Amino acid sequence: MKFFKRLLLAILFVYLLPALASAGWWYVKERPASWREADWSSANILPKPADDKTAAIYIFSATTGGMKGAVASHSWIVTKGQGDATYNRYDKVGWGSPIRRNGYPADARWYSNTPHLVVSVTGEEATRLIPKIEQAIQSYPYSKPGAYRIWPGPNSNTFVAHVLRSVPELGAVLPPDAVGRDYLPEGKLFSVDADGLDMHATLYGLLGVSAGMRSGLEVHFMGLVAGFDVMRPAVKIPALGRFGV
Repeated sequence: MKFFKRLLLAILFVYLLPALASAGWWYVKERPASWREADWSSANILPKPADDKTAAIYIFSATTGGMKGAVASHSWIVTKGQGDATYNRYDKVGWGSPIRRNGYPADARWYSNTPHLVVSVTGEEATRLIPKIEQAIQSYPYSKPGAYRIWPGPNSNTFVAHVLRSVPELGAVLPPDAVGRDYLPEGKLFSVDADGLDMHATLYGLLGVSAGMRSGLEVHFMGLVAGFDVMRPAVKIPALGRFGV
């Protein structure tokens, strides 16, 4: 009995209190009332592609809209080949064709929220990895209309996390508020990244653990992630994000 009481207290302290605190702050924060009122324009983070011919890969994440923005973010992928004059942006969305290409400017705000870079790769390494990214996008199993579920997945973050696991050379994981990132495609309960350096075990994205060189140690509960990173020292707090390097 004591074990279950301590477990409930741990869940309350580690997961629910940060989520409730974030929800309270989000409730009083000024934000768009609907997607029609939101700003979806470029945040002017990336260089103009016509001015920079270098190959590049960017993974972005931005807080999403509505009350789910209190605990969740949306992520997407941007690529540009050597000498290309345009970026290619890939999102998974919940309407129309799920894998949306260039539906928004590459570095656009999401529901008026400025995106932040999760990782960037440029030059020869980007040239080498772009075909792998395109292959991972093509292999994503939830790419047809109707293949989207906001929680626990598969959603936009499930899509980007699939690419990151398939191309571990990118050296990144999505932030803790990327709800849906731990939902493994095709209902898998266990997965190891392509290079063998990270492992993931999950019960359909509802409860599980990730561990390895990139993930550090993470425990996810109902889509919320808590943990710490050793290689790039940081603490990961549910709903609030990553604090550290």
